[in-house]
Amino acid sequence: MSNFVFKTNSINNLESYYDAIVIGSGGAGLSAAIQAHELGLKVAILEKNNKLGGNTARASSGMNAAETNIQYQQGIIDSMTKFYQETLQGGGQLNDPDMLHFFVEHAPLAIAWLKDHNILLNELTITGGMTIKRTHRPASKEPIGNFLITNLLKEITKQHINVFNNAKVVELIHNEKDFAIKLENGQLISAKVVILATGGFGASKEIIKKYRPDLLSYKTTNQDGSTGDGLKLATKIGAQLIQMNFIQVHPTAQTDNKHTYLIGEAVRGEGAILINQAAARFVNELDTRKIVANAITNLHEDGAWLILDQEIRNHVKALEFYDAVGLVKTGQTISELANAISISPQALIKTIQRWNQAIAQNNDVDYHRTTGLERPIATAPYFAIHVHPAIHYTMGGIHIDQHARVLDISGNIIKGFYAAGEVTGGLHGNNRIGGNSITETIVFGREAAIQAAKYILSK
Repeated sequence: MSNFVFKTNSINNLESYYDAIVIGSGGAGLSAAIQAHELGLKVAILEKNNKLGGNTARASSGMNAAETNIQYQQGIIDSMTKFYQETLQGGGQLNDPDMLHFFVEHAPLAIAWLKDHNILLNELTITGGMTIKRTHRPASKEPIGNFLITNLLKEITKQHINVFNNAKVVELIHNEKDFAIKLENGQLISAKVVILATGGFGASKEIIKKYRPDLLSYKTTNQDGSTGDGLKLATKIGAQLIQMNFIQVHPTAQTDNKHTYLIGEAVRGEGAILINQAAARFVNELDTRKIVANAITNLHEDGAWLILDQEIRNHVKALEFYDAVGLVKTGQTISELANAISISPQALIKTIQRWNQAIAQNNDVDYHRTTGLERPIATAPYFAIHVHPAIHYTMGGIHIDQHARVLDISGNIIKGFYAAGEVTGGLHGNNRIGGNSITETIVFGREAAIQAAKYILSK
């Protein structure tokens, strides 16, 4: 897979007309384009950046779905009802119920659709706020993001769908019949429908200052292109924005260098613990991201440390990358690791012994953690990663209904206009569950394309 190189098209080859224009090349945009093409639409993808993949390419843990064949094959009996309730609880019960029902019910279909396109997610892990293994990932245990984008681009290549990078859209002009799409270079193209999949605004200090000035000092795990461009395009033609103050801070990011690295939830899901400067645990590591991030912030220390061993590392392929770029401290013994991160060896030994006892008894009496208890921290060498909370995901955005149709400020459907992925708001409430965003991109990317095709055929 690493040898695959996707070839974009030159903007000079843009045609003047398409049935559907997809703006953005992350998971939502790519899945929308594939589905639209399979439904017979003439489609093109416009990406403002040189690099494709958006924030999806940085995703780490996996893709949530309940009642999948993969779960049954591994003896896991899940339910859509439980998935719905846990996501609703995780989002502070502020999730749009219609969107959430559609999301949960179509998640296993999204897993199956990926399989139909030779994208297999047949390994399971767990993320914070969930009580059961429903986070699907590659069998290699590698981060899902690059795996998914690479394989979707292979499908884009196979289906001869045109992707134009360095093609920034600066304006949408809409009438009752179609859209005019204006590019930064002045080009104008027309389309019957537009599918907006431009991602969130986690890298926009301007928008964060407007809605959450308290987060201005936080670094972000997002790629530089996450500047909310799609929000500006949409509002200019009447789209409504909702829940814009709901911005997720991920608890475990490595922020000590110029580049901020997301340390994926699968690390904790496979057994890692968090400790403070006194080498003590201080939270259920697999509570919701909001709760864990607040717990780290409330330490009023220089972040926290993730602690794990070789056995946990074997189950999280991303740790090889974290180590390669210098984020991981190592010790052949627990004492050696403690010295490497300047904390008390005796205190760390005591904490790990108590944690291993909780594993053996399947009972975390300290913080009532009930997941990620499959393996103790007992196999040398031992590892630590320094983490801080960082802006990770923007739950608010364009108001859509459960069929990915963009709504105006009066709640009416804007004809021919669809949106999917992080550019939208409503699904996650005030806190996104890890593993739900990848599912969202596929479920609503596909639905946007299906609704676009229905709309065109009805005209």
